[in-house]
Amino acid sequence: MIRGILIGVLVAAVAGTAYWGYQEHQEKNAILLNAENNYQRAFHDLTYRMDLLHDKIGTTLAMNSKHSLSPSLIEVWRITSEAHSDVGQLPLTLLPFNKTEEFLANIGNFTYRTAARDLEKEPLSNEEYEKLKQLYKQSGEIQAELRKVQHMVLKNNLRWMDVELALASGKETTDNTIIDGFKTVEKTVTGFEESDQGVSMSNLQKKDENFKLIKGKTITKKEAITIAKKYMNFDGNAEVKVTDNGKGSDYGFYSVSIRNKKTGQEASMDITKKAGHPIWFINNREITTQKLSLNEASNRATKFLKETGFKNLEVIESTQYDNVGVFNFVTNIDGIRIYPESVKVKVALDNGDIVGVSAEEYLKSFHTREIEKPAISMQEAKTKVNPNLKIMEDRQAVIINDLDKEVLCYEFLGTMGDDTYRIFINAKSGVEEDVEKLKDSEEVYEDTL
Repeated sequence: MIRGILIGVLVAAVAGTAYWGYQEHQEKNAILLNAENNYQRAFHDLTYRMDLLHDKIGTTLAMNSKHSLSPSLIEVWRITSEAHSDVGQLPLTLLPFNKTEEFLANIGNFTYRTAARDLEKEPLSNEEYEKLKQLYKQSGEIQAELRKVQHMVLKNNLRWMDVELALASGKETTDNTIIDGFKTVEKTVTGFEESDQGVSMSNLQKKDENFKLIKGKTITKKEAITIAKKYMNFDGNAEVKVTDNGKGSDYGFYSVSIRNKKTGQEASMDITKKAGHPIWFINNREITTQKLSLNEASNRATKFLKETGFKNLEVIESTQYDNVGVFNFVTNIDGIRIYPESVKVKVALDNGDIVGVSAEEYLKSFHTREIEKPAISMQEAKTKVNPNLKIMEDRQAVIINDLDKEVLCYEFLGTMGDDTYRIFINAKSGVEEDVEKLKDSEEVYEDTL
């Protein structure tokens, strides 16, 4: 009997030790996962901000108004500060990356000092303009190298914790794609002459934080599920979850998630309680080989929006990412584009499924508006545009200005060098309200690291 008790105690002790070890293992994994997530976020934020930085410097080059130039330079300074912060959150303290950090600091210093002075009395000199052009070119080179690293990280599911362990153990000389990629970035920046470093439309979208302009009856959870299924195109064998958000508020919404039990495919959607409009929708499924052209996918997106109640929309931008077509629509009333009313649609190019919708900006801005007649002519507005811009298209458009007010503008689409820009001139005052550099088609990054 004593032997049985001892065996029982021993078994309990072993079980307790095993449980303790399991708990320790779980906690360690949780810490490592949290660190990995933070590194991944900082890296992708850095890559995104280098995209923004390159575009914003390009936008600044196209500006012809001192009124617009100073805020744009401040925006460049802000983006460089955030990119610098992102670098500081990566496990690169043991890897020389000081030249890249110095490059970002130099851009920030130059743009801040330039924007801080009175540009009406002391405009940009030819030397400063040339320096901006150099910074634009150099930021584009860094952007391209970071995109290559990002491509490899996503393609091969690389982990940043491996980078940290390699750097900490002094094994960074061994084959490590991320470390090699960042060394290439550093080498690219080092190649810039020291003398060179001597020194979406951000305003097109409404900043309102709710959906107070929506009209219609309040829907039930059951009705929300019916709407979601129409978007998700799932069969009857699905598990549905609905969360009530903003209970008691006129601006509340339902979050609906649906999982196909047979295939494991999942989709999620937020729907306004009032009138049941989609705020956003995403279908997380694997997209196989492309079979549809971008034009065919655009027609699918247009047809889908009409069938789901969106009216008077025209596609203004189309982009392809891997096997997905992304289309940006805005309202068009009598030839006038209403940019605040924007809807984005993602289409799978393997079978034409709608795999993503973002209508938040549209819902915040949609209303019947009276558009005043312009006070200046199209020809007068053209004289306000940078003379180096070759104008290809022109029209009227409504945008949101820096004061968060809707303004009627003349929109000019034109080219300068290899880049394409949208310029918005206020149709009443002639002020240059906004300049947007349009994105080039996405480059396909091969395994060049």
